[in-house]
Amino acid sequence: MTITAFQSYRVPSYGVSSRHTPELRAAARHIGRRRFLGVTGAAMALAFAVDLPRPGVAAAAELDVARIATDPFTLGVASGDPLSGSVLLWTRLAPAPYQPDGGLPAERVDVDWEVARDEAFATVVRRGTATAHPEFQHTVHVEADGLEPGRVYYYRFRAGAWLSETGRTRTAPAATGSVSSLTFAAVACQAYQDGYFTAHRHLAEDDVDLVFHLGDYLYEYAVDAAGGARAYTDRRLPALFNHETVSLEDYRLRYALYKTDPDLRAAHAAHPFVVTWDDHETENNYAGAVPENAVPPEEFLLRRAAAYRAYWENQPLRPAQLPTGPDMRLYRRLQWGPLAQFDVLDTRQYRSDQAYGDAPHVPGPESEDPARTMTGAAQERWLLDGWRDSTALWNVVPQQVCFSRRRMDLDPVAKVSMDAWDGYPASRRRILDGAKAAGVENLMVLTGDVHVGYAFDIKDDFDDPASRTLGTEIVATSIASGKDGSQRPGNWATFMTANPHLKFYDGRRGYVRVELGQELARADFRAVPYVTTPGAPVTTAGSFVTEVGEPGLKPA
Repeated sequence: MTITAFQSYRVPSYGVSSRHTPELRAAARHIGRRRFLGVTGAAMALAFAVDLPRPGVAAAAELDVARIATDPFTLGVASGDPLSGSVLLWTRLAPAPYQPDGGLPAERVDVDWEVARDEAFATVVRRGTATAHPEFQHTVHVEADGLEPGRVYYYRFRAGAWLSETGRTRTAPAATGSVSSLTFAAVACQAYQDGYFTAHRHLAEDDVDLVFHLGDYLYEYAVDAAGGARAYTDRRLPALFNHETVSLEDYRLRYALYKTDPDLRAAHAAHPFVVTWDDHETENNYAGAVPENAVPPEEFLLRRAAAYRAYWENQPLRPAQLPTGPDMRLYRRLQWGPLAQFDVLDTRQYRSDQAYGDAPHVPGPESEDPARTMTGAAQERWLLDGWRDSTALWNVVPQQVCFSRRRMDLDPVAKVSMDAWDGYPASRRRILDGAKAAGVENLMVLTGDVHVGYAFDIKDDFDDPASRTLGTEIVATSIASGKDGSQRPGNWATFMTANPHLKFYDGRRGYVRVELGQELARADFRAVPYVTTPGAPVTTAGSFVTEVGEPGLKPA
């Protein structure tokens, strides 16, 4: 077993307004713009300027767990990134989750954990003790290893007399094992203030092997005392949520708000998650080191460092993803035996700035510049090299924004989104050419971001409907973002006519359930009719299959 070793640092105070404090702004100016030209240089300079983590073990005193007077497991449990012999287990101690300190003093806490074959914990197979450090907001990341491949396990944590709820997780099959099928869910975009996470409750009750969260786990926008569209009448949220997240404290508190949602907690406890971010975990539509609004890049990187750190702290991510300043290696590869290879992308941290001011625009010289990139050169090479080496039947790419062409009107030259892959067509062309060169026959792209469900055929030439179909793209609608939605949004007929490779479009909230098999894959779009009040039922809005060796979606 491996217990994450944490580092010691002092948390900077950013304040709670939409701007950084004068001290941090002065630190950013002292660093200077030139030193932010390289990603590595940015991380080193930022860490030096604001005294972020340095190697070494935290020196905080140890808390007597008998002093924890109320349940510290208010944020639930989670697991993630399953391998054939291990899985990452997560929890956070926060007896008062809506307080900046979580209700605990700045002292380290020993937390016991155990993994069992059965829900009653009659057969415990692994156990140990991890340290919840105050420098990491008393989060716990345990790499539980020595597990058998391809089986379900149960896990829990204990702090003193307090026992967490039980989580259910699973390991991936062995690389050379026999795997007949895999069922997973794809989810995205859960703006707390837009509605209830009812789809997560239904997902918790669904029989899936794992869940891919494709970004916008939280939103940086203010949440008022009534919870926005939730319109609470039985509680009032603290005023500290009613401003945009900027500081490390802000982001940590916002994760606490989200993770106290019982439906999200239920989904995490029921299934292992594989997470990647989009923009709102940091700031809307940022691109690399370029913020949405006109602030100096060195100031934005201070904010990005805070957002990335809080993201790692509050997600079931392994130590390899621990950020350094504003830099975090989130793209990574997972295997599900010989059946599937998952190449999880990060399309925010390394992308070129959006063309044409990030407004919908017809393709033009700025967006079609061949030097533009969605992934950055290193991640692009990593993806293409991984495809060349892949022996999996299915190659699945969980990522953030629409990959396929999405014409937004019926004009001869239609406007497209500059924030999606349509704004980076040369980058998309390199990816598609790489898939062809690697002989990838069963390509599936998973997408979030747009708050609707789509099913696309990925065409070799989107301008020619008769061109070769290279794969499929499955777009998961939002959990709550966009509020209730509608089955056929106002642009439904336009989009379906303008995009003949678009096979399905539904504007309600929900998730996608995908089953990969030896002969075909099936995608079921699960939808709820409303989220602004709790308790909505779930139905299947559409089902499609794509056959092995014959890419292209057909109604199931």
